[in-house]
Amino acid sequence: MTMSHSRSNNYLVCYDIRDPKRLRRIHKTMCGWGMPLQYSVFHCDLTDQGKQGLIEELSAIIDHREDGVRVYALKAGTTITYLGKRPGPAGAFLNNLTFTPDENNSQEPSDAKNP
Repeated sequence: MTMSHSRSNNYLVCYDIRDPKRLRRIHKTMCGWGMPLQYSVFHCDLTDQGKQGLIEELSAIIDHREDGVRVYALKAGTTITYLGKRPGPAGAFLNNLTFTPDENNSQEPSDAKNP
């Protein structure tokens, strides 16, 4: 029997929350689950059970008529191309993901292609 539910996967969690109070609660909640890449965009390394727990926790906070949360699965080896400042804290490593600056990215030093 395989234990696939215990293996973790990379997810990108993005949200658009209309109310400032709910926005602060969602951001605080997300800081406990993952690493912020931007204010409303997080990387999470979650098991299937963890993903379900995160969804349940966020669902209890948002207003389903006004707010939006998206959870995108990222395949191992995914390359994330960015413009400007590299996403996430300096020196952060995200499991099996590669950050590559856009070829026209003048904000990055030449040796900053990968952490």
